[in-house]
Amino acid sequence: MGHWWYRNIIEPGKLPMLLALVSFVMSFLVTRVITRTIRAGRGPFKNVTPGGLHIHHVVPGVILVIIGGFGAIGSAGHSFGAGLSAVIFGLGAGLVLDEFALILHLDDVYWSEQGRKSVEIVVVTAAVVALVLGGFVPFGVNDLTPEERQSRGLVVMNAAGNFCLALLALWKGKARTAIFGVIIPFVALIGAIRLARPGSPYAKRFYANRPRARAKAGLRAFHHDRRWAGPRRRFENFIGGTPDPERSASLEKPPGP
Repeated sequence: MGHWWYRNIIEPGKLPMLLALVSFVMSFLVTRVITRTIRAGRGPFKNVTPGGLHIHHVVPGVILVIIGGFGAIGSAGHSFGAGLSAVIFGLGAGLVLDEFALILHLDDVYWSEQGRKSVEIVVVTAAVVALVLGGFVPFGVNDLTPEERQSRGLVVMNAAGNFCLALLALWKGKARTAIFGVIIPFVALIGAIRLARPGSPYAKRFYANRPRARAKAGLRAFHHDRRWAGPRRRFENFIGGTPDPERSASLEKPPGP
């Protein structure tokens, strides 16, 4: 175990990334626990409202991200400062992405249906960082043998091909597939080959005059969402809390005249 730790974490300089990932996940989980206790009116924690101004935790999160980011840039890869900066950065990133939906909508949607985007982006970010930490290199360069990596042209072609597959999957409205496809090329290939989701730029461009393809894409998306929407909703409710129906309904109403 000690040999594995040194060979895969210490020697390649991945300890700061591991510390950042752990502090990122812990920051998000602890923040969610605190906000849920505040919502329920239990525990010693209260909203920070100096002078009646509600300070969202994205504010200290941004400050921590800046401190940790600049600290990491100015630190050596194997130094104590690099590890400390990684922890600070992970703590700040957890606070920032916990309110990702608020930044996206420029509204307090934390306990609404739109607030689920924060949980989704945190889970995706943690998964991608874990894959990189485990040795998966973006654009599938890790799939090449050491001999093949000696050829710069082959590396460039492999990276460019996988990037195009991920971009095509994103064009087809499959954001999660595209993100994971950057790390795992086979995933991007599946997203690039299969039918686009209805409403995606690809579907609007190429399915406009193809009613059969448009109907098939809609039916496939319906069955996919019906199969996975329930488990995903339960998982998001378990992690982030159940959204407030009244808050979600008020945000979905169109503005008055």
